[in-house]
Amino acid sequence: MSEESNIEATSQTQQTMDINEIMAILPHRYPFLLIDRVLEIERKKRIVAIKNVTINEPFFQGHFPGFPIMPGVLMVEAIAQTGGALLLTEFPDREDRLMLFTGIEHARFRRPVVPGDQLRFEITILQWRSRAVRMLGIATVEGKVACEATIMCQLVARPKKTPAETPTPEAPTE
Repeated sequence: MSEESNIEATSQTQQTMDINEIMAILPHRYPFLLIDRVLEIERKKRIVAIKNVTINEPFFQGHFPGFPIMPGVLMVEAIAQTGGALLLTEFPDREDRLMLFTGIEHARFRRPVVPGDQLRFEITILQWRSRAVRMLGIATVEGKVACEATIMCQLVARPKKTPAETPTPEAPTE
């Protein structure tokens, strides 16, 4: 069984995902992959994930020097990525698709998130259509709401790589 079909088969029943399983589903990579672990999954209904916030995050260099606070837009992005981890598990051809924001409603930022915090993202699906999803995301730290937002996203076809963008193996050198 290939790794992809194995991930697809286990995603139907598994309740957690480690970072390697998350990276097999989401296209995001450092420094923009904003979830570390999935704790719970209920297919097409709900997902819970965490992010361990450290001082090593690149955005803390400028936001703000001497008073590091995680940007609110990145919390909203992490909510979307968490929802994407739920959404994309339903599509075996996910490497050919991208999940794009189509709307953000009622975004509220309730408390600052600082290095050392652990963000917990709880996403509930409000509406699921064949290619579009509306979801409510709540990010908490130690049980207190840090951020909440309703997010709409849509699956679109990923643009095909041109021959110039496709990596080719290097010829051996002598």
